[in-house]
Amino acid sequence: MGKFFGTDGVRGVANTELTPELAFKLGRFGGYVLTKETEKPKVLIGRDTRISGPMLESALVAGLLSIGAEVMRLGIISTPGVAYLTKALSAEAGVMISASHNSVEDNGIKFFGADGFKLLDAQEAEIEALLEKENDMEDELPRPTAGNVGIVSDYFEGGQKYLRYLKQTVEGDFSGLRVALDCANGAASPLANHLFADLEAEEIFCIGSSPDGININDQVGSTHPEPLQELVKEKGADIGLAFDGDADRLIAVDENGDIVDGDQIMYICAKYMNAKGNLNYKTLVTTVMSNLGLYKSLEREGIETKKTAVGDRYVMEEMRKGGYNLGGEQSGHMIFLDYSTTGDGLLSGLQLLQIVKSSGRPLSELAAEVPKYPQKLVNVRVKDKHALHENEVIAREITAVEDEMQGEGRILVRPSGTEPLVRVMAEAPDRETCEAYVGKIVDVVKQELGSLN
Repeated sequence: MGKFFGTDGVRGVANTELTPELAFKLGRFGGYVLTKETEKPKVLIGRDTRISGPMLESALVAGLLSIGAEVMRLGIISTPGVAYLTKALSAEAGVMISASHNSVEDNGIKFFGADGFKLLDAQEAEIEALLEKENDMEDELPRPTAGNVGIVSDYFEGGQKYLRYLKQTVEGDFSGLRVALDCANGAASPLANHLFADLEAEEIFCIGSSPDGININDQVGSTHPEPLQELVKEKGADIGLAFDGDADRLIAVDENGDIVDGDQIMYICAKYMNAKGNLNYKTLVTTVMSNLGLYKSLEREGIETKKTAVGDRYVMEEMRKGGYNLGGEQSGHMIFLDYSTTGDGLLSGLQLLQIVKSSGRPLSELAAEVPKYPQKLVNVRVKDKHALHENEVIAREITAVEDEMQGEGRILVRPSGTEPLVRVMAEAPDRETCEAYVGKIVDVVKQELGSLN
């Protein structure tokens, strides 16, 4: 299987790539790496609603019990819920079983340390080194017996503890606001409706909240916001909030039924926090995929930005390194580091609603302050994606196009992390210009790197 950990834990097709056997080893080896200094370590496990979740959970629990861990099963809960409870309950580690926004056949296992943050590269490397042992005979980890074998219990009330914490992150209530929710038939299903009801939203309309193990992310949620757009218009809601399968990301819908993406939400929150003096170093951390319109709007407000590679783990690394407290991605991962150690869709929704309520302005008006530059992305299948960064011809063409743009657009060319692709993206004031610029770069990439298209 090669490298086990990707940018967000271990993922694969459940029962063929991510097997119960691998889950057992992840529990045993991962649990050992994270808890080896502790006798009877406490480890929390949560999962989303996928049909493969109980299978992988059982195997994972067995692996943890084999090293003597005390396991607390949280049941169906969001990824940020696991992260919060791991720290709040002084556990040595937390584990979430989810493949986020992926379809039902996939699943994943991600770990959190005692501080509630995702693992460091060194910790993942240590677990991988154990996983790569050739056979079970090389497993020299402790195997306690008798009363020292691990124990397992259920702590399903952990979800309510997490919701109580979330409610403390906002001031006042949401009375007068009509809210539409899309829970993606995932981890937000038992949580979101209760959260916004407890904060006295005027009326709540909910879809994607009837999981059956198969329908997670199936034409609902943050990657399929169309049903929520229709619901908002049908019910006359003030705002719609769409979560993904493990509820760590958010895409919003305004009162007109138009999508408000992660860039626009980050702008709204950054401007609000900056005005209140709560935005650390007056800086927002984004990835290179954020829209040029976001950067121009932030510049107008005197807010600086730091850009990272694509992936919320890189956003988090930059935030922790620089002491920043707000960052995220266009896709809807938003990190409010004052409150959470990971992206949190429910938390993001609360912060956005608080701004709508306190400003007295509709979401459409708040989001309109971010002009959206047309984007064009082309994936070029090539013979050698790794040669991209050393190719001077491609570099010269990119520079020439950027000079021609004169600051009113940008080019992003990067290799895919998982496929033999080079991704070419352009932004420009109009779609015709955008497509022309992309075409220029794509032609050179094909010529220089050997097109497989």
